[in-house]
Amino acid sequence: MVVDVRGTSDRAVVVAACRTPVGTAGGALASVPAADLAAPVLAALAEAVPEPVREVVLGNCMGPGGDVARVASLTAGLPVEVPALTVDRQCASGLAAIDVAAGLLAGRGGVVLAGGVESASTAPWRFWPGTEDGPPQRYERAPFAPDPVGDPDMGLAADVLAEKAGVSRERQDAYAARSHARAVAIRDAGGFDAEVVPAAGVRRDERPRHGLTAQRLARLRPAYRPAADGGTVTAGNACGINDGAAAVALVDAETHRRLGGPGLRVLATATAGVDPNLPGLGLVPATEQALGLAGLTVGDLDVIELNEAFAGQVLACCDALALDPDRVCVEGGALALGHPWGASGAVLAVRLFSQLVRADAGRYGLAAIAAGGGQGVAMVVERCR
Repeated sequence: MVVDVRGTSDRAVVVAACRTPVGTAGGALASVPAADLAAPVLAALAEAVPEPVREVVLGNCMGPGGDVARVASLTAGLPVEVPALTVDRQCASGLAAIDVAAGLLAGRGGVVLAGGVESASTAPWRFWPGTEDGPPQRYERAPFAPDPVGDPDMGLAADVLAEKAGVSRERQDAYAARSHARAVAIRDAGGFDAEVVPAAGVRRDERPRHGLTAQRLARLRPAYRPAADGGTVTAGNACGINDGAAAVALVDAETHRRLGGPGLRVLATATAGVDPNLPGLGLVPATEQALGLAGLTVGDLDVIELNEAFAGQVLACCDALALDPDRVCVEGGALALGHPWGASGAVLAVRLFSQLVRADAGRYGLAAIAAGGGQGVAMVVERCR
């Protein structure tokens, strides 16, 4: 699916953005259910925009079901008249929710809060029903694709992608170390403070590590295939399993003109499908389509936020897009901050807002993320005043 918003008079504008700290699964946010993680973010956004909220859209992958967005919006104290929708595009759910929200504004206007949430720590156990031949069977994830098509775990798929793309172990470790170094520097300088809403008393991201060098990462063994079989993805050059929430407030163009102030105009969005056996490439065609619709190239972009699920995957995507990896996630990405699945796409949008609006770091930005099952979502934005 491709959504082109060029030439319309009602482009959605992001006027506020925030997130919780990202916690390590089993860590500081381990006791906070998904709805309770999202609630302070929604409450902060509702307070930041002096207009009534019309709808809430949240992405989520592994929560308890029952429309997490609705539970979160009521927990946040939003009026019972505000409807809420939960969407699932796996790891791309948070950015997909923002895409959906932008579409909801077309022709109707108002304020829509959109983003994502994931509490890996409190994700319920899931079971296939028992049969006459055996008891119920626990499973950790639903299928990404039918078995005949191919349904690899994301880590193994990233390992295979890195090999096919010719991304060396050395490049992966160097990229991961750089992500941590960048995130630690920004975090410790207070650079994330303006975008972070405390949750359960937690105020700082847990995962970024001081002194994590490429040399230290090189000592780790491959996690999915032996090195002799081409394995290069390790626990150190892959993202963590994390808890967190992030969201933005979107308004229509008329509401933005009335409110005034800077924001991010959504120039174009795109979703795409690729081979489920190489799902990490999903963000490549989505990015190409979104940039084409916006009339831009990667060279025009000032801020680029790609979800760093695996260093090898990000580097393969950069190579496919002819994009210098040094320009990606210049303040650190998911390798350092963490990857709270359903929230990660929205974290990218928050990071764009902080850099382009709060820090005035340029005009154009890109957020893009791949998802299990072979899908990708991309969004191109422009800073507006």
